[in-house]
Amino acid sequence: MKNRSVLVAGIVGVALISALIISQNSDKSSTEKIRIAFFPNIGHAVPIVGIEKGFFANKIGNEIKIETRVFDSGPQVIESLFANSIDFAYVGPIPAINGYLKSENHNIRILSGAASGGASFIVHPNSEINNASDFRGKKIAAPQIGNTQDVSLRTFISEHGLKPAEKGGSVIIYNIPNPDIYTLFVKGEIDGAWVAEPWATILETELDGKRLFYEEDLWPNNEFTTVLLIANTDFVKKNPALAINFLESHQETVMWINENPIETRIIFNDFIKSHLGKSMSDEVIDTALSNLVITSNPLPNSVYSFAEKADALGYLGRNGYDLTNIFYYFDTDTLEVNLTK
Repeated sequence: MKNRSVLVAGIVGVALISALIISQNSDKSSTEKIRIAFFPNIGHAVPIVGIEKGFFANKIGNEIKIETRVFDSGPQVIESLFANSIDFAYVGPIPAINGYLKSENHNIRILSGAASGGASFIVHPNSEINNASDFRGKKIAAPQIGNTQDVSLRTFISEHGLKPAEKGGSVIIYNIPNPDIYTLFVKGEIDGAWVAEPWATILETELDGKRLFYEEDLWPNNEFTTVLLIANTDFVKKNPALAINFLESHQETVMWINENPIETRIIFNDFIKSHLGKSMSDEVIDTALSNLVITSNPLPNSVYSFAEKADALGYLGRNGYDLTNIFYYFDTDTLEVNLTK
């Protein structure tokens, strides 16, 4: 597949990056620490590299302590944001949407993109799945129910006239963590899996899985958001200069990753080894990184599309939804937040 090293650079139309030129002589932050949440996967390369390379610390300053929290699922992150134990987080679009809709006064909003693409459907080598009609009667895995890959999988089978078994259909869907998907794939107990990187590449290269398609091929312009930077808006309103510095370091990290893929791989692998106790092969990381786009563009249209898909699946409740103010805008002159654009 093509290498995705040239990326969209701006946080255009979301957290207006022009705000980053504001004087750094603003009022001192009202906090002594900043708490950042992310996942241990390649799509979250921005926070991993930003922290390990010191980009975040350099912009935020020595007076502010950076605390990191590593999570395994989006809902866990959202609950932590609800509890005010997290200030900024990197999550998929579905958790971001749910967080916005369910938070009091819409207190969780999107600041920027972090990654796009990087999800695929992988077929077990002993399973005969060559097109959508072959999903009938098969056992398909995706991570946690209601997560981004689960929404994509269920939408895909619905668009092809199929239903999951729990809805009276013939497609058996297992919603289980990625490591468990790996285990079932090894045992041959599932026919395929809809997973994000690096798991898609792991199933392909280590277990002889067949990549039936890249999810981006199903989207307009072959692009869709997979990781977003979201924030607790109370924290941002209380600490606007700090939030802008964090956004600037986020953007700087995005640019650095795209210019330094090999060093990014080394940093990511060192992090995985220290966090999980086991490193990944260079081939897996290089391939996984080339299969996604590290970008600050949140691709708003894909966010709205994910909301439509989740709503059609009944994941957004019975009363409809409104994403009018899900994106966060800064006033470049006053450091105040405009939530009405």
